[in-house]
Amino acid sequence: MDNGGNSSLAEQFAAALDWWREAGVDSDFADSPHSWIAPQVEVEPAEKPLAKVTPKPEPAAPAEIDRSTWPGDLDTFAPWWLSEPWLDSGQLAGRVAPRGRQGAEVMVLVAEPEGEDTSELLSGPQGRLLAAMLSAMGLTPELAYIASVLPRHTPHADWSEAAARGMGELASHHVTLVAPKRIIVFGSSILSLLGHDPANFPAGAGEFQHEGITLPMLAARDLAVLLERPRWKAGFWQNWLDWTKSV
Repeated sequence: MDNGGNSSLAEQFAAALDWWREAGVDSDFADSPHSWIAPQVEVEPAEKPLAKVTPKPEPAAPAEIDRSTWPGDLDTFAPWWLSEPWLDSGQLAGRVAPRGRQGAEVMVLVAEPEGEDTSELLSGPQGRLLAAMLSAMGLTPELAYIASVLPRHTPHADWSEAAARGMGELASHHVTLVAPKRIIVFGSSILSLLGHDPANFPAGAGEFQHEGITLPMLAARDLAVLLERPRWKAGFWQNWLDWTKSV
């Protein structure tokens, strides 16, 4: 076989390479250098600047109690209760005034108005339960004074804050203005405000003492709780019978 053509082509390539070699070009170059075998280096992402943390403001200290502004008689108490900003950090909407007369046979003290209350305190289910209790006790509505420690319906009230704000002292002052013959307190949170330990209150019965005044006092569970537990209503009734006998 004749390979002359192939030999001629190989000779041409060899001659071309010799020409470039003689010209001093024996390597392949590129305009931009590139490292083909250098190890890859991972670049750490830039750290994000820490978000500026704004410290939470400290809770405002309770307003100073200015007893000089408290009503000195029962006639002026209800209007003051509805309009005094100190009572509820300036919140006036939803307040409900107490009702009754001075020298009542019994003063009923509850934690707060009912959610349904608008113009009359305890106008909902709790009020109907209380009315039935008073009737069973032989007391007409005119013989009872109904009051709340808080001026408006306040779910999940902060009772520690209320005590620091002086609501317990105000409740005691309210009792002295009413001057009832006896007191029934519905709710253990009220006992704490009046200076009593609910766990140590003897069998629900005890005494209210304030500024030289001593009155018989009966402590009971919250009216809302009594509505849900009929058995506890029976317990309250027995405490009432025992209390009235002792008084």
